[in-house]
Amino acid sequence: MRVTLLGTGDTTGTPTAGCDCDTCAEAHRRGIERTRFSVHVENERTGDSLLVDFSPDFRHQFLTREVPLPDAGIVTHIHFDHLDGLGNAFRLFDDLPIYAADETDPVTDESVAETVGRKYDYLDRVGVHPQPPLEPFEICGLQATLVPVEHPPLICYGLAIEDPETGAKLSLSGDTNYAVPDPSRAALRDPDLFLADGIVPASLCAKHPLGGDHHDDDGVPRTFGSKHMTREGALSLADELDASQTRIVHTAHFYPVDEAFEEPLAVDGEVYEL
Repeated sequence: MRVTLLGTGDTTGTPTAGCDCDTCAEAHRRGIERTRFSVHVENERTGDSLLVDFSPDFRHQFLTREVPLPDAGIVTHIHFDHLDGLGNAFRLFDDLPIYAADETDPVTDESVAETVGRKYDYLDRVGVHPQPPLEPFEICGLQATLVPVEHPPLICYGLAIEDPETGAKLSLSGDTNYAVPDPSRAALRDPDLFLADGIVPASLCAKHPLGGDHHDDDGVPRTFGSKHMTREGALSLADELDASQTRIVHTAHFYPVDEAFEEPLAVDGEVYEL
């Protein structure tokens, strides 16, 4: 698998429009970006590729990165920074199958698959394929599994993608706090590459109205508020999953400038061969 990180930022990205904070200024100075989240996965054996989540920055990402347009896509949840780029499919594809979970969300009374189908019913060349969580399915010659995570109030999923020929494995935490259910942790375990949501460092929990949650033995919060992991939480989960390599994604421009571009925080354009 050839994995390209097209978008590694949170809902506003880095640099954030209209922001003159030190972190955004440093991103400008370095000429780097963290656009809204999206990951391109190419099966190099077959030449097929899939896209995990459809960033609003879809057009920019595909114009600036040397990756082919996807043959299929997976949508993890319905927040705009992961879904609204699907509108870019208009006039670009003859056929684009989209895979998403079939579990009904009590908040929306729809599954992710149903919401995608309803919202993009005008894209007649996009077909939605509902999938049961925790049941592997084939996509682009690879095996993918949607795994429930915790991103209240909406249902959200992480993802495990494996090459059945080579055994290479990519795991994505999805947007989640640290309370990932045990069956999902089992499905994500032992990845060659783990992409983990780590929106801010734990030190910033003091500035959140809800503070932090899921503290470790030293009292360090592994969840920022209720929706996302801290950097420390992401690394704790990576250790538990025995990840061979970890990149922290979905990061915000609130990282202090002296920490914002340090390892293992990812930036757009990174490529990994698994």
